[in-house]
Parts: sequence; structure tokens; C-alpha cells
Amino acid sequence: VGPGRGGGGAAGSGPAGADTVSAPAQGGGSAVIDMENMDDTSGSSFEDMGEMHQRMKEEEEEEAEGEAGAGEEEDGEFLGMKGLRGQLGRQVADQMWQVGKRQASRAFSLYANIDILRPYFDVEPVQVRARLLESMIPVKMINFPQKIAGELYGPLMLVFTLVAILLHGMKTSDTIIREGTLMGTAIGTCFGYWLGVSSFMYFLAYLCNAQITMVQMLSLLGYGLFGHCITLFVTYNIHFHSLFYIFWLVVGGLSTLRMVAVLVSRTVGHTQRLILCGTLAALHMLFLLYLHFAYHKVVEGILDTLEGPNMPPFQRVARDIPVVSSAVLNTTAKAIALTL
Repeated sequence: VGPGRGGGGAAGSGPAGADTVSAPAQGGGSAVIDMENMDDTSGSSFEDMGEMHQRMKEEEEEEAEGEAGAGEEEDGEFLGMKGLRGQLGRQVADQMWQVGKRQASRAFSLYANIDILRPYFDVEPVQVRARLLESMIPVKMINFPQKIAGELYGPLMLVFTLVAILLHGMKTSDTIIREGTLMGTAIGTCFGYWLGVSSFMYFLAYLCNAQITMVQMLSLLGYGLFGHCITLFVTYNIHFHSLFYIFWLVVGGLSTLRMVAVLVSRTVGHTQRLILCGTLAALHMLFLLYLHFAYHKVVEGILDTLEGPNMPPFQRVARDIPVVSSAVLNTTAKAIALTL
């Protein structure tokens, strides 16, 4: 402000003069501007930019945190799927373990069942020999039940022996089996009789109130086949009908009487004894007749009827052509060749 206007005002001295500025006013007045009360707008723009930048950073950080949270949720879902798959895998493994455990327990139970059958085959050869001899000796004892061996080793060996003897008889008589084999037929016949008749007689003994178990019935009938083995072994090698009938009545009859005596001692009542013992005797003796005639004598009789008693079977025999006839044939062939 120039000094020529308004009487030449000057700035005040002292510290107040540094913060105040005097200015002339129109109409001869003066105005004082207080710098402390004025807003410093020169630095406010920079502060606002800083604040905006800080807010943008915070927003970016919040967005980054939100994206990280979403990624963690997706990772959690993925991990949840992996956890579900792991649970399914563990369940499958547990099921496989349970199945293997059940199979192992079944195998051990089967071994235990075989171990249960072991006492029925735990017998000394001397005992088997004594029981074979006892099976041919009837004992007349009705007041007390006669003892029956509760083992299956001897009867099983007798059945296998009967199979071998029957197979020998089939081969010597030229038996022809249309369906199956000789071995299968022999095994089926012998084991079928032993198991089938034993089961039937046990059922009949139950109806007749006889004191006998299934194992005892199997043992009794099995040892009763000892007479069949002796009779068939002799008559398959010595072909005499009279010899067979003698062995059938004596040897087969003794083994049958032994079984009948045992059943009589274990059955109460005359009618029950008659039914049970008569059925067993008839089946046992008729089975011996069947084994002898079905696979041996009947087949030989059929062959004798078809081919004659002394006629050998028809065979092709090689014969030599005489030398004279061959010379005549050669001469004739040469003559025909010359004329042609």
C-alpha cells in the first residue's frame, strides 16, 4: 500500500506486527487481517490426497482379504471333498478287512470242524483188526445193549476195499458203462449203499425207539461189509455158483446176524425188533446178491448167449496169397499189355 494514501500508515512493530497486516480502507478506515484465524488451504490438498491414497490402500487390502477368504473357503471345500474321499477310502479298507477277517474265521472254523471229526478216526490198527473179527461173530445178548464202536476209520477202509473188489469184478467180466466210468460207478454204488442204508436204518430205528446214534449205525453197517468183501473177492476169482451161495449164506449170514443181534439188544418190543432187524437183514443180503450178479455173472451170461459158449469173437485174420495165383495174375496182365 503506498504511503501517499490515507496519511502513510506503517506496519506495527513487535511480535504482533509479524502476524498482522494493516491495510487502508476506503473512506479513511483501516482493516486488520488475522493470519492465525485464516485456514491454511495451501497444504490441505496434499493431506486430502494422502487420505484418499490411504483409503484406497485400505480398500485394496480389504478386497485382498475378501478374495483370500473366498480362496480359503474354496480350499476348505476342496479339502472337504478330499476328506470325504479319505473317509470313503477308509470305509472300503475297513470293509475289505472285515471280509478277510470273516474268511479267515471260516477257515479256522472249518479246521475246527475237521478237528471235531478227528476222534472218530483216532484208532489203532490192532483195534480195527479185533473189530473185523468181532463183526463175524454174533453175540446172543438181549438184556443189555451191546457195545458199538463209535469210529469210522474201519468202516471207511472197508468201503474203499469193496470199491476196489467191485472194480476188479467189472474189469474181469468186461463190463461196459455207457455213461460214466467204472471207477465212478463202483464208488457211487458202495458209498451210496453205506450212507443211504445207514440213514434209512437210523430213521427206522428212531421210529422203532432203538437206542443207536448215526455214527454207531455207520460203524455197524460199515463193519458188516467185511463179509461182503470176503465173499466177492473169492467168487470173483473162482467162478462157481455153488461156492458163491455157500459164502453168501455162511460169511454174509454171519455178518448180518452180528448186526441183527446188536439191533435186537438195543430195541424194545417184538414188533419193533422184527421190523428193524428184518429190514436190515433183507437189504444187506440182497445187496450182496446184486454185487455178484449185476456186474459179473449176468454180463458173462449175456456174452455167452450172443457169441455162443465156445465161439471166439469175430476177428479179421490176415492171410497170404498163394504164389501160383500171383504168377497167373502176372502172366495175364503181361498178355493184356502186349495185345494193347
